[in-house]
Amino acid sequence: MKKYGIQILLALLMSATTTRSQQIVRKQLFDNNWKFCLGDIPDAETNRFNDDGWRNLDLPHDWSIEGEVNPKNPTKGAGGYFPAGVGWYRKTFAVPNEWRGKSISVYFEGVYMNSEVFINGRSLGVRPYGYSAFSYDLTSYLDPGHENVIAVRVDNSKQVNSRWYSGSGIYRHVWMVVTDLVHVANWGVSITTPEVSSKSATVRIKTLVKNETGLPQRIVLKTRLSTGISKNAGIGQVSTELAANSEKEITQTVMVSDPLLWTPETPQLYAAEIQVLKDKRVVDATKTDFGIRSIQFTAEKGFQLNGKSLKIDGGCVHHDNGCLGAAAYDRAEERKVELLKSAGFNAVRTSHNPPSEAFLNACDRLGLLVIDEAFDCWRMGKNKYDYATYFDQWWRRDLETMIVRDINHPSIVLWSIGNEIVERGTPEAVKTAKMLAGAIRKIDTSRPMTSAIVENGKDWAALDPLMAAHDVAGYNYHLYAAPSDHQRVPARIILQTESYPKDAFATWKLVQNNNYVIGDCVWTAMDYLGESGIGRWYYSGDVPGEHWENDLFPWHGAYCGDIDLIGWRKPISHYRNLLYNNTENLYMAVREPEPAPLEIKETWWSVWPTWESWTWPGLEGKNIQVEVYSKYPSVRLYLNEKLLDEKPATEEQEYKASFSVPYSQGVLKAVGVENGKEIDSAILRTSGDAAKIKLIADRKEMMASGQDLIYITVEIMDKDGVFQPNADGRLHFKIDGPGVIAGVDNGDMKDTDKYVADNRKAWHGRALVVIRSTHTAGEVRLTVTSQGLPDAFLDIATK
Repeated sequence: MKKYGIQILLALLMSATTTRSQQIVRKQLFDNNWKFCLGDIPDAETNRFNDDGWRNLDLPHDWSIEGEVNPKNPTKGAGGYFPAGVGWYRKTFAVPNEWRGKSISVYFEGVYMNSEVFINGRSLGVRPYGYSAFSYDLTSYLDPGHENVIAVRVDNSKQVNSRWYSGSGIYRHVWMVVTDLVHVANWGVSITTPEVSSKSATVRIKTLVKNETGLPQRIVLKTRLSTGISKNAGIGQVSTELAANSEKEITQTVMVSDPLLWTPETPQLYAAEIQVLKDKRVVDATKTDFGIRSIQFTAEKGFQLNGKSLKIDGGCVHHDNGCLGAAAYDRAEERKVELLKSAGFNAVRTSHNPPSEAFLNACDRLGLLVIDEAFDCWRMGKNKYDYATYFDQWWRRDLETMIVRDINHPSIVLWSIGNEIVERGTPEAVKTAKMLAGAIRKIDTSRPMTSAIVENGKDWAALDPLMAAHDVAGYNYHLYAAPSDHQRVPARIILQTESYPKDAFATWKLVQNNNYVIGDCVWTAMDYLGESGIGRWYYSGDVPGEHWENDLFPWHGAYCGDIDLIGWRKPISHYRNLLYNNTENLYMAVREPEPAPLEIKETWWSVWPTWESWTWPGLEGKNIQVEVYSKYPSVRLYLNEKLLDEKPATEEQEYKASFSVPYSQGVLKAVGVENGKEIDSAILRTSGDAAKIKLIADRKEMMASGQDLIYITVEIMDKDGVFQPNADGRLHFKIDGPGVIAGVDNGDMKDTDKYVADNRKAWHGRALVVIRSTHTAGEVRLTVTSQGLPDAFLDIATK
């Protein structure tokens, strides 16, 4: 059973009852039983408003992904041509009498965008930035023993406000927080590990405690550290007095012997259980996960984790979850991390905004390094209504929110303050960078700071003053200048924050051969919605150029990822993994032949369309290019057991062997050869006609929480069970039992069918259907039908 599922189930159960000792649950999931209406509705914030005709739903929710992709939608190509607009959410809830005399707040993990929250008709405040978490104190506004109404107006109507798909709505979790008037503040625990070795570690815990009473309070703050193995990894205790209506930060230092160190390979986590005691009675208790690890960055030794040098093999990732849109289901965020790890990445850059808490929790738990990024722009915008509109008024609150929210995540090793800032060549940009860096260092001095800098058509060296305002210089597409830059500025530490997928080998060599280059983050690790057409390849006669030059509809997403929207690893993913890791040594794919007289055209972020396929009907006898990626010194290629050729595949050949093969049906086999011996092999088989449907679920069961997800990959096979890579028939999905279809997809960025639907065409033989649980346990049956094929069934248990 997954940890995230247990947490949600406990929150749901505990929100409906109290413990035997009548203690109130401190943090209660508030996602269920909301009402939603698309449109700007007068008086929707008032208690007397009649919302009976509104839609019932549970959060998280993104209304944009439910709409149609249409070139007339105001988000345009940047937002994937999805609808936006204004929407309202309302929830009616009872306040138990037990909450009298308590401090009560509502906590939103993220609302896109321009949210205004009301309680019983009174406005609590606005928050423009859709990626910032925020909370409001409800204590003085609630009516215990009676019905109360919380209403949220979400305004995503001013377009274009993002360069990628943003989604619309309350797309992350909402919580109700109920505490004693003497309690640990929201985000009030900050944990660092200033001294770490294999024998001992110093854990420093700073706890902000609030006294919301009119009298001074003497308290004891007790902290216990634990792991899954040891319940008593360390203990700290301190007594102090809090003045009336005040808050105080209390620092404790706890020594841990023989610490379990956090690394991507061994992501060991500790928990800090903190209790506030008054008159020997526990009045508040919190639990914070953290990791013990040390990080260091130098030009001489690069990035060191726990004293060992480590190259960053990273990828940039936007926040959407494909067919689920922006909805940040815990399982969707966890699966994203699983896919990144399985593709060989050890790091992710959260471009270009703070990610969900669930995503960071999964990075901690599964072992993925994080560059946590705040903004895409500062004072000069890239679109009419983007963050530049709010920067001067909101940057400090939004940046501080990111740092204090995320400071305890061991996965985060770098803070990023921006991406390709428009004013980067000006003195004002240097001042702003120093301002942002100073704000970070007031809160956290344990991590360095970077931002992604791209050339601006002028002398690259003119950006030196801006880079000097950072601890680590982020290079976008400019790593080739690193050796000469090192001669000019030898103390500079360089991370390539974005790279072209096609430059994988050249980038890898620069990373490996220079200590001062700590790694790379390819653009991108995964396909994403919006920024429509980036990474595309196209045929002559199609609309030419890049996504900023022409409207490329029906393209409504980016195809530059190593992993596509349904989770399939493209050949470039296997090649990159082979370069950086030892988990994959041989891989074979076929370059798509040009359909004469047309030619295939590439774009800046594309690679040649390459497929795991030896099924090319109509091309019999014509030469097809076969690519083999290999860590073996040479590769032999066989067709139907006949040796065609042997070629070297060393570093000199960029670990690639390319063969021109006259196409004929059968079995294509690549063999890795070392010292004359055949060591390893990869096989592609010609497929017959589509004959059956294969269903592959990522898990066998899910929690009946209304939140859990099962991802089911649909593959079309021939009668012998060989994958049919050209199948494109329409698939129909039907659910019986306590489950619903959350989304469908096929990875084709030109397919404009709705993502929330009960059908989807296969693309290159595959599709995806995502099933969400309800609040009822039982058996869920998925039935998949397609014309001319026998039906396929899959049973899923929900518990």
